[in-house]
Formats: sequence, structure tokens, C-alpha cells
Amino acid sequence: MKALQFHYSLARLAATKIFGVFNPNIHTSAIAPIRLDDIEEIELPADDWVRVRTDLAGVCGSDLKEVMLNGALDNPLTSLISFPHVLGHEAMGTVEEVGPGAVDDHSVGDRVILNPWLSCAPRGIDPMCSACIDGDYTLCRNFDGGRLPTGIHVGNNAGVPGAFARSFVAHRSQLIRVPDCVSDEAAVLADPFAVSLHSVLRRPPSPGEPVLIYGLGTLGLCAVAAVKRLYPDTPIYCVGRHPQQIALARKLGADEFVSGTPKEIIERIAELTGAKIMTPWNGLPRTPWNGLPWMLDGVGVVYDTVGSPETVEIGIRVAKTHGSVVVSGVEAPKRFEWTPIYFKEVDITGSNAFAVEEIDGVRKHAMQWYVEMCEDGLDVTDLVTHRFALTDWREAFATLMNKGKTGALKIVLDPQAG
Repeated sequence: MKALQFHYSLARLAATKIFGVFNPNIHTSAIAPIRLDDIEEIELPADDWVRVRTDLAGVCGSDLKEVMLNGALDNPLTSLISFPHVLGHEAMGTVEEVGPGAVDDHSVGDRVILNPWLSCAPRGIDPMCSACIDGDYTLCRNFDGGRLPTGIHVGNNAGVPGAFARSFVAHRSQLIRVPDCVSDEAAVLADPFAVSLHSVLRRPPSPGEPVLIYGLGTLGLCAVAAVKRLYPDTPIYCVGRHPQQIALARKLGADEFVSGTPKEIIERIAELTGAKIMTPWNGLPRTPWNGLPWMLDGVGVVYDTVGSPETVEIGIRVAKTHGSVVVSGVEAPKRFEWTPIYFKEVDITGSNAFAVEEIDGVRKHAMQWYVEMCEDGLDVTDLVTHRFALTDWREAFATLMNKGKTGALKIVLDPQAG
């Protein structure tokens, strides 16, 4: 079958990185470490596994960053990846084959969503680690153990090909059934919505206090929908750049939009919250070295779906004293001014994908919550702006790279097309 596969090759990585400075198209060319290969469909790893035909697979920001080689070379997570691997972890599809140990959970023909995390249960590890017992599968202690190669989830594991292929395999515990009333386009958005739902539940807003959602890509827009769904009276401010993002955020329930330079963003948040602006080297002439303004009051929670040094710094400057900045986005690190963290006692919280989540005292997997919200009327399918055959993957990635011009939000691949 055709599969979009990433190969570790130092020569290809170096050549792509160097020539990519002059021509971004190099990243999807024959010289790059990613290519559409012919591979064999793997056997089910154990009798409690299932084979699923990939009906739709979403292109995640992490897929784009891997193709564009945007990660830092010393990124610690490279210790939990194995090569070569077939990309794709945001997926929904139709069950084609059920192992004898999974027949009580799944049947051929079921429409399912993939929870891609390869934690203790898929690895056949018993007893499970403490994180998996608690439902925190993304914090599993055994991503390099058990019956599978090293790799945190489907899509970066050499032994479990991802969903950018005709089919994928998954442990019975990784699949969530899709009700008939939930469309394929809604189902394929379960992963990004669950990521944002987890972020919001890590630090929920306090009654009446505004929140700031930084970035209006897929995660930011899903965060808008999640906050509006769970905390409808919370004022939602957003930092976004592209008109199509702002239009959809408004439709999903956002109240105010901020853009511009870091200084302009901070000043606008102060205006919206009524906070007093404080300027470094107060009373002295302004120079490029004076630094950005900040405030003691501000928003209660910042949901940072970008995770760059600039966005984290702005977040801690606009968060109120004892406020929180929840970081779910990932960008390459560098120095930034973080003095307000200690002075305001701001809580910086990491948010890693999704887990079993508690809402109103009830615990369910985040994807199960999403499915039930869809049954109850939640609709974020406007996020899906483009759909490509897997064989058109180069055009798909180019469209996402140029989203300011193309209007792309969520791009999905259809391996059955073409």
C-alpha cells in the first residue's frame, strides 16, 4: 500500500535543511527525508488488535513541523521516536479486521476514531504504570517498552504505521466508536478538539474572568469551542492573524480579537481588562531596549496554542497575578524575559495532548466527551477547509504552509481517493 513515510537520513536532513532556506518546496521534493513509499500492510501485533481502513486523516501541526524540519536538534522527544515511520495520527476509519481478542469490543464495519497513544495496554504491559492506571496515557512510563518499538504514538513509531496510508492497526483500547449521526469530517477532528479540551480542563476559567486564547489555528479554534461549551459566560479574547481564523472564532463564540506587535497586543489586553499598564524604565525616554509593558491585573488564564518564546512571554505579561498560562503549542526554544513569572506568581502549565477527563464529576476519555458533545449539537466541521487524496500530499502540505493565502485551517487526507 502507499504510505507517507519519514526516513532518518543525516545526508537528506542536512541537504533539506540547507536548501530549504532558499526554497521551501525542497521539503516535499525527492531530496527530502519524507516520501510516498510502497509498503506491506503489517500483521496485527497481537490478537487484541484491530485493522482499520483510513477514511480520513488530519494533517497535524506536528506533521507539518516534521516535514519542514522545524524542530530543535536536541529536542528531548527524539529519544521516544523510531525510524522509519509512517506519519499520521489524527484519524477515523472503518474496521476491516478484528483480532480474536478484540471481538467483544469491535466489529467489522464499525466507524471508529483513533486514540493514537501507544501506552501500556497497546504494548501488552501488565501491570500498567501508575499514569496509565490514572488514565493519563500521554504520561505513560513505558513508551520504549513492551512488544512495540520506541515511539509515543501511532505516526512516530517504526512498528505501528500511521494513518497516512490505506489502513492502520490499533489496539482495541485505542478505538472509539463513531455514532451514525456524527459525520466523518466531525470524527476526524476528535484529536485536536480533545487536545484543546484537555488544556481548558487543566486550568479552567474562574467565573466572570476573561481568558485569552493565543493562536487561532486548529487548536486555538477548538479551544474557543471548548470554553464556550463548558463555560458559556466566560469572555473569550483571541490573538489571531488571518481573516478566516477570526471569522470562524467569532462564529464559535469568541468575543474580542487582538493582533499587531507584542506591545500592541499587551496594550489592547490592558484596555479590555481595565488593567494598569506598567512600562520598564518608567519616566525615561523610550528606546528599543526599554522592554515590553506588562500588568498586574489582566486575564485569568492564557491558553497558548503556539508555544513560541514570544507568545509565552506575552502570556505571562498579560496574565493577572496568580493567573495561569497553559502551553499546548510547541516551537523551538530561545531566551525570553520571564521575570513576571516569579513576581506575579504566574502558574505556567504544560498541556500534553489528552487523557481521561473529568467534567461535572464524571470521568471519560476526552475523545468520548467530544463524540457526545457532537451528538448534542457541537459542530466544529467548518475547520475542515481542504481535502486531498494521499497521492496529492505535496499539494496538501504546500496549502498548509501558505495558509495566509490559501485560507487553510484543517487539511485532511483521503487515502481511499485517487
